[in-house]
Amino acid sequence: MNHERSSVLFQQAKAAIPGGVNSPVRAFKSVGADPLFIKKASGSHIFDEDGNDFIDFVGSWGPMIVGHCHPDILKAVQDTMTSGASFGAPTERETILANMVIDAVPSIEMVRMVSSGTEATMSAIRLARGFTGRDKIMKFSGCYHGHSDSLLVKAGSGMATFGVPDSPGVPADFAKLTLTAEFNSLDSVKELVAGNRDAIACIIVEPVAGNMGTVPPREGFLEGLREICTNEGIILIFDEVMSGFRVAYGGAQELFGITPDMTTLGKIIGGGLPVGAFGGKREIMEKLSPAGGIYQAGTLSGNPLAMSAGIATLKLLQQPGFYAALEAKSRAVAEGIAKAAKDADYPIYSTRVGSMFCAFFSKSAVFDWPTSSQCDTKAFAKYFLGMLDEGVYLAPSQFETAFVSAAHSDADIERTIAAAAKCFKLIA
Repeated sequence: MNHERSSVLFQQAKAAIPGGVNSPVRAFKSVGADPLFIKKASGSHIFDEDGNDFIDFVGSWGPMIVGHCHPDILKAVQDTMTSGASFGAPTERETILANMVIDAVPSIEMVRMVSSGTEATMSAIRLARGFTGRDKIMKFSGCYHGHSDSLLVKAGSGMATFGVPDSPGVPADFAKLTLTAEFNSLDSVKELVAGNRDAIACIIVEPVAGNMGTVPPREGFLEGLREICTNEGIILIFDEVMSGFRVAYGGAQELFGITPDMTTLGKIIGGGLPVGAFGGKREIMEKLSPAGGIYQAGTLSGNPLAMSAGIATLKLLQQPGFYAALEAKSRAVAEGIAKAAKDADYPIYSTRVGSMFCAFFSKSAVFDWPTSSQCDTKAFAKYFLGMLDEGVYLAPSQFETAFVSAAHSDADIERTIAAAAKCFKLIA
């Protein structure tokens, strides 16, 4: 498969953009290749600058749940654009989408729109700190919540420890306010809570981890977090930027029946345009400026184009049978890939929650960052490049989730499984 024009464009980009990309994972560094430059997309397929056609399981990292260029979303954005792209002033569309989110997500009684998932998590944490009057926060190793300073922290040498900066530019003293526990380990959470009594403002967690591969919560984990937070006066934040409207219309909290105090959203609620949101209990959200004293602002927050795309997307998701059909497609592709690996006598550990799935190149179960980090990334890179040659576009990292859209056809799924079978045989 020819990638000549993409390679030329990448060299040009590197002269003007750090690393040649505007978000690091796009660079394909972890799989030892140059990135593809995409020219257009339609339905479940994307097309690169060399004219190659790929079945897309990245979906712009999650938003494209109904597929690329859905006519209803295109029309909504085009109709809105004729009246103006941004006003920096309130519009009715903001209230319409806000009410759709409130109606859908169990924990949200009020919601504030922003322009990215990073903005949403950063603002939710500030609000939690302001509401509780506490400074420390807790996150989980392997869970990514955007690139704000508080959250670029990894676990130290112990099971759970004070954070150390995971990036140059994050002050060590600031990072010490972030505690890091292990995903799916209530014991690590309890240990940190006991050692920091009345000092933790919030616990933020991806209820379905999607940034170390797809890692579901073990039975009792989310329930345990809810109980701990209730008993200790800690705000429980579900980061559903990825899982919101993805694993169920009401997100993971609807799927698992656990209601946090606050929720962050993004991706799907913008229909592919830049968007984020954070919401929660009314008593918390009313502390936010201008209703309260905790400040947050954004010039493009609630911009008309993103609101229109989000409204159109959520209307499509409300159609009867949408999630049942998506579940069937997702089960077919994830189980098909797992069977292809088994038939090739090549060990993988397969996970899936709704339309999020992952093939871990591991002989053992994956349930947290330590187990995920033991995966054979070199084998994954061979698999990724093989699938690319077969016309299947996956995320260029072992530690990312694959996404199924409503636009994926039976033929797409059959072709993907056949490609996987070929690749597993080659690397076995």
